[in-house]
Amino acid sequence: MEIKAFAKVNLYLDIVGQRRDGYHELVTLMCPIELYDTLRLSFESRKIDVSCDHPDVPGGPENIAHSAASRFLAASGRQNNGVAIEIKKNIPVGAGLGGGSSDAAAVLSGLNMHFGSPLSCKALLEIAKTIGSDVPFFLYGEPAVAEGIGEIVTPLSGLRPLPIVLIYPRYVLSTRAVYKNFNLTLTKKEKIHTKNIFKLDWSTNLHRLLFNALEPSAFALSPQIREIKEKLLDSGASGALMSGSGSSVYGVYNESETADKAFNRLSREHRWQVFRTRLMA
Repeated sequence: MEIKAFAKVNLYLDIVGQRRDGYHELVTLMCPIELYDTLRLSFESRKIDVSCDHPDVPGGPENIAHSAASRFLAASGRQNNGVAIEIKKNIPVGAGLGGGSSDAAAVLSGLNMHFGSPLSCKALLEIAKTIGSDVPFFLYGEPAVAEGIGEIVTPLSGLRPLPIVLIYPRYVLSTRAVYKNFNLTLTKKEKIHTKNIFKLDWSTNLHRLLFNALEPSAFALSPQIREIKEKLLDSGASGALMSGSGSSVYGVYNESETADKAFNRLSREHRWQVFRTRLMA
């Protein structure tokens, strides 16, 4: 069985509080994009094996895909079954694109399909919540608003499949450092109201509504991320934004031709990893 595990970008991300356990509560609009890892599942093994072709991604029990398989098999009463999972990485690692979470969600969906859907969508979501904050979103596979620490997911319609150019600067930005710096630098002036933001017309105003409260913190830690955003805007993007806690930045374009020209131009710099893709809306 071969499955595609799609990446995501955050079109909107605001931090609305901090819980007693230290986790930040957020409100975010995420959208899948046409950039994906490929997972191959085979069922000859009597145990769970996970391997990946990327040197920075662990195999075995340390991989989030292993956790997804283990918890699915336990919840479905199939502890005596096994699965071998081969992951071919195309989504940059540690880039704010949700690659690991998407892989885990793909494993849950793939196993449920293989075994004849023994678990309901609700049961799969409950497992997903225990694995990672973005995993429930990836089970939906469509644009959605996530709240809390990501576990409350509400699909959002009305987006358009606009072309995007995504840039990964070839380094990982520490999520912990970004959030820590955010706590030190956030001011009321930098905050915007989120109460009615998703009632607005995102189909025509997406470029004006793009927002990520973590950008100032990330810019302070890595000025190159601000440079990438400016490059995307200079290349004709109607809007540009860092995804998640970084380090990837994407530009949204109104026309495919403009996006193609931007991709070609930015690729020639050979400084960053550049992708030409689109929103899956």
